[in-house]
Amino acid sequence: MSASANTLMELSVLELTKLLIERESVTPEDAGCQQIMANYLQQLGFENEFMNFEDTQNLWSIRQPSDSVLVFAGHTDVVPPGNLNKWKFPPFTPTEHEGYLYGRGAADMKASLAAMLVATKEFVEQHPEHQGSIAFLITSDEEGPFINGTVRVVEELVKRQQPLTWCIVGEPSSTAQLGDVVKIGRRGSLTGQLTIHGQQGHVAYPHLAKNAIHLTLPALIPLIETEWDQGNAYFPPTTFQIANFQGGTGAGNVIPGEASLDFNFRFSTEQTAEVLKEKVTQVIDDLNLEYDMCWKLNGNPFLTDSESELVQAAQEAIHSELGLKTELSTAGGTSDGRFIAPTGCQVVEIGPVNASIHKVNEHVKIDDLDRLKNVYLSCLTRLLTNRK
Repeated sequence: MSASANTLMELSVLELTKLLIERESVTPEDAGCQQIMANYLQQLGFENEFMNFEDTQNLWSIRQPSDSVLVFAGHTDVVPPGNLNKWKFPPFTPTEHEGYLYGRGAADMKASLAAMLVATKEFVEQHPEHQGSIAFLITSDEEGPFINGTVRVVEELVKRQQPLTWCIVGEPSSTAQLGDVVKIGRRGSLTGQLTIHGQQGHVAYPHLAKNAIHLTLPALIPLIETEWDQGNAYFPPTTFQIANFQGGTGAGNVIPGEASLDFNFRFSTEQTAEVLKEKVTQVIDDLNLEYDMCWKLNGNPFLTDSESELVQAAQEAIHSELGLKTELSTAGGTSDGRFIAPTGCQVVEIGPVNASIHKVNEHVKIDDLDRLKNVYLSCLTRLLTNRK
């Protein structure tokens, strides 16, 4: 499917979603998705700026710059489709079937992007002289290493002193039905890589070796059994999980000289990354081990006040358009909201049902597309018109 500038503006949310799914934008590729969005937004009076860093394409687009800015944030990249033989339909051939639209990125998150565009078009047509600004912050590096995407764009915007007031991230936040959950925060994520050094030797001569696995085990028990915190009203307790553990040469008669493990903390606002690092390091130091440690902070936790303007607008919009009393949640993994929230911006995530994301046969309910657009439109109306 292709569209000229004129026909592009007439496409429905369903048609726009299909147009985006057709682009094989496996991270960090954008495959032309952002150009489609830029062309669309340009017709609505937006100023487009592509901010490309290394292998990542990013789009910053803003209409009517002012001190109050509502940002739609999202990503055009998708995860690989996996085993093509397990898909009912080719993953990059958007297919309607029994009330659902199938295709990689349908739920995560090309339907959201299409809904944001059409909602913005309808809002601008209804309120051409609206209060405040509307902006789009779109990246092709959310599913990948997330180092050249939203985080880099936000750094540049902060340098420019560009205000960011409210942000709706189009991540698939819903669980059982559209709008049943709105994410108002996310846990932090801290990854550690630990290597314990011993001395390799023959199993028949243990006195001439130091078994690295044996040395590691006394450190693991306290880390596994520690209660890091009790969480709070919006976050569950911080968790420590070992993801990988490796040691040994593969031979049955060799004492391993090294053991390594990867672990992750998902932590609440009751913790900081620095405190977690200190506690882990202290456990290992107390055992007088020889070791190497590498840390990667994937993101700090963030929380938007449930009484904030944006959360109130989101709840009211969902109740008005969908008839639901939405649940406010911080569950799940990380999102690019973690890079936007530190600016002081209020951040929520509103998007489709997430049951099929990252799976084969990813899909979104067709009837939900216009309903999601209406929720976004209602948020725009509540925040950018008749404000005191």
